[in-house]
Amino acid sequence: MKKLIAFLLVLVMMLCVAACAPTETPGADNNPSSGSSTPSSSAGTSSGDNTDITGVMTHAQYLAAGENDPVEIEAYVQATQSWYNGAIVIYAQDKSYGGYFGYNIPCSEEDAAKLVPGVKINIKGYKTFYKGMPEIASDGAVLTILEDEDTFVAYAEILTEDLGKQELVNHAGKFAAFQGLTVKAITFKNDEPGDDIYVDFTLGDATYSFCVERYLTDPETDIYKKFVDGKINVGDIVDVYGFVYWYDADEDASGDGINTHITKITKVG
Repeated sequence: MKKLIAFLLVLVMMLCVAACAPTETPGADNNPSSGSSTPSSSAGTSSGDNTDITGVMTHAQYLAAGENDPVEIEAYVQATQSWYNGAIVIYAQDKSYGGYFGYNIPCSEEDAAKLVPGVKINIKGYKTFYKGMPEIASDGAVLTILEDEDTFVAYAEILTEDLGKQELVNHAGKFAAFQGLTVKAITFKNDEPGDDIYVDFTLGDATYSFCVERYLTDPETDIYKKFVDGKINVGDIVDVYGFVYWYDADEDASGDGINTHITKITKVG
């Protein structure tokens, strides 16, 4: 009798385990929280393996994302750096004027030619920080060009009063203007024209280092030639336009990590 009772108990336990075991459909996504937006129409989707995205984010949600968190954004191309080796660097903004910086996003050369200012795109990827700069990393990134959508080219947002503040990093990737700066120093990388140009500006007692990024504005562009031809000199008072970039910010978060990629300068004095 005892053996029969023991046998029945074991049988009941086995039935309970079987009832509680999870079911899974081969090849199906069994994560109920996963999913992504579906563009109305698209072309030029790059290869990638990002499967952890939860849908298109607002800019506030993107800012709140942490290191290596999955992100998905829809925004409008404002500029790109030169396509190279199957990837491209993208400066983008949404209509709320939230900025994004995509670093070496996988992209064919054919699709890179379509990334003109105003074109709407979707990027799925992972958020990382390089020297304090928030960016969508190349690894796992998937770029989709959204065709037959509206276009949008942003005006420069005046951010002069934010210079020296840590909060300025929240504008990374945005097209911005900084007014009434004085040129303090001009330095060519490798001591001669052809590569990046480093430009220091002062405002009050503070100094800020910007950059003419060779792969964004190459030696044939007007802004690059202004420095080579001596049309911009130390002592000039200028308004500076470009894309907010952040580099090597101090650990004390003093806000002096600004390294805007310059696209235009106008003299004001």
